[in-house]
Amino acid sequence: METVRVNLGARAYDIAIGASAAGVGAFARAALPKSESALVVHDANTGTHAAAVRAELDAHGVRTASAAVPAGEASKCLARLAELYDALYELAADRRTAVVAVGGGVIGDLAGFAAATYNRGLPLLMVPTTLLSMVDSSVGGKTGINHPKGKNLIGAFHQPAGVWIDLGALNTLPEREFLSGLAEVVKYGVILDAPFFEQLEATATAVRARAPAALAGVVARCCRLKADVVERDEYETTGLRAVLNYGHTFAHAFETLSGYGALLHGEAVSIGMTCAAVLAERVSLIGSDIVQRQTKLLHALGLPTAIPTAWPVDELLAVMRRDKKAVGGRLRFILPTRLGEVKLFDDVPEPLVRDVLGTR
Repeated sequence: METVRVNLGARAYDIAIGASAAGVGAFARAALPKSESALVVHDANTGTHAAAVRAELDAHGVRTASAAVPAGEASKCLARLAELYDALYELAADRRTAVVAVGGGVIGDLAGFAAATYNRGLPLLMVPTTLLSMVDSSVGGKTGINHPKGKNLIGAFHQPAGVWIDLGALNTLPEREFLSGLAEVVKYGVILDAPFFEQLEATATAVRARAPAALAGVVARCCRLKADVVERDEYETTGLRAVLNYGHTFAHAFETLSGYGALLHGEAVSIGMTCAAVLAERVSLIGSDIVQRQTKLLHALGLPTAIPTAWPVDELLAVMRRDKKAVGGRLRFILPTRLGEVKLFDDVPEPLVRDVLGTR
């Protein structure tokens, strides 16, 4: 078991990384010493994982109930959120009742937002079961749901009391879902850690094959990098945390126009990072060598780099202008300046953005 500490003063918490669900009950009991009840939220794909978590919690004196939602991005909506509120009411939840999110990014965001808002805030435990949620969405306290007009437009910052990562869950993921998570892994190398990017280039075959040792190192490194950023800019007020959105301005527009589900989030991020790298090259921030290395690594990990559908550029731009980083409708982008470093830019000429979108 490896532990990554997220140092946030009184709200600090641990990310426990291991290869089994055994131990999550003791971990939860330590992270949530006052919680006597918990709602375990899962989807149709993670019922077995949720049952194991419930058994562990019950064995450690936590009374549990469960709530299941349909699998997929479409569940990040007001209707499913209301169902979780109903489940919490039926559990007679008080402000010590924990919400335990067992699943991928959709479950973490949805259950996390329920925890952030029911009774003005309940303790939250994250038990991510996908690679994407292990390395990114379960850490840092961002929760939320989608709106038909845009992804993650409704949400709140709500840090978990702890994150339990069972690497064994990765063996149950469908291939496409697993590969999707690798986009966020590549992102960390591009934005923060050039040696990590180089490591991924050297070990892409092992990582794609889900070699246990390779995955353990990848997950631990990504969690540490994410924790370092969150510790320095928890509420995204200084601009530092915005670097984690590399490729996401494009990606969220692709997801919105595709109807939440045609593209997995990581697939959209992979294409979005490609667009961002090409855009950075067009404004002379980087050379073509970095674009080519990023593209080669994404392809080696089985990820797409081209838009699968020719969406109207005007519609994509309309969604992008409502991105959370936008100010006054002005587009802002996280763009690489070298491998391992990105910066926020708000002066990118729109014709260049249109050109990039039109050629992807």
